[in-house]
Amino acid sequence: KLKIYLIFTFGIAWILQVIGSIFSLQGNSLMFTLVLSVSMFVPLFGTLLAKIPLKGMGFKPKLRGNLKYIALAWLGPVVFTILGAALYFLIFPERLDLTGMYIREVGGEAVIQQLAEQGLTVPVYMAINVITSLAYAPWVNMFFALGEEVGWRGAMDPMLKEHFGKVKGSIIGGIIWGAWHWPVMIIAGYEYGKGYWGEPILGMVMFCLFTTAAGTLLDFLYEKTGCIWVPALGHGAINGTCSLPMLILNTVYSNQLTIGPLPIGFISMIPLMIAAGIVLYKQKE
Repeated sequence: KLKIYLIFTFGIAWILQVIGSIFSLQGNSLMFTLVLSVSMFVPLFGTLLAKIPLKGMGFKPKLRGNLKYIALAWLGPVVFTILGAALYFLIFPERLDLTGMYIREVGGEAVIQQLAEQGLTVPVYMAINVITSLAYAPWVNMFFALGEEVGWRGAMDPMLKEHFGKVKGSIIGGIIWGAWHWPVMIIAGYEYGKGYWGEPILGMVMFCLFTTAAGTLLDFLYEKTGCIWVPALGHGAINGTCSLPMLILNTVYSNQLTIGPLPIGFISMIPLMIAAGIVLYKQKE
């Protein structure tokens, strides 16, 4: 069942990622986003096609006794993002930019002018982005992330841990999750962009390190709660908050994201990796 699951999950998703990447290269960001959103449900489809039962994955929300884990899933990713970015900018203070350079580069001076007309300064706009990304983005993203979490945490991870043990199973599962993203990373420059040193191998390796650490923590939340919605919330929070440090990055260094300040960079990934290492060590005991 695991082999069948992986064949369908990778086969369908990689086809969709190639299609989405073609749209991206053509400058059609709307279709790119739409295709990638659809691909997030492929692990769920793979689970169904492999006839892995959904019963017992914990679709019924469980609040009693799980509130602290729900809070961890909701707020943990932004804490790791802040800690990682702080470490990165502590090491590279010259890369910190609070003038809104990134906003100008993405939206142009027209966006700055529109903000001024609305009585908003760049710092205020940044603060609004942070608040909205933290307040409701994780909960909205949760419904899309559920499509992946059913496959990764609900179907795949239990089988890997049963066959390889908890530690090796978690690591293998994280690498598989990361490799699932490779086509869109290679073709469209997803996550790390284009033109960085070591492209695309370094980005592929870095992202697998990230997914291994993040997957370990999401699996921890799933084991503690028995509710698939909790890791889906954590996954949604990661998607909603991990790009926030771009708002304060000097865009001269935007082709060096394998280093940081996003949590997918090696330096800014360190807090996440430490937490995952502790979890894996505890599982080994």
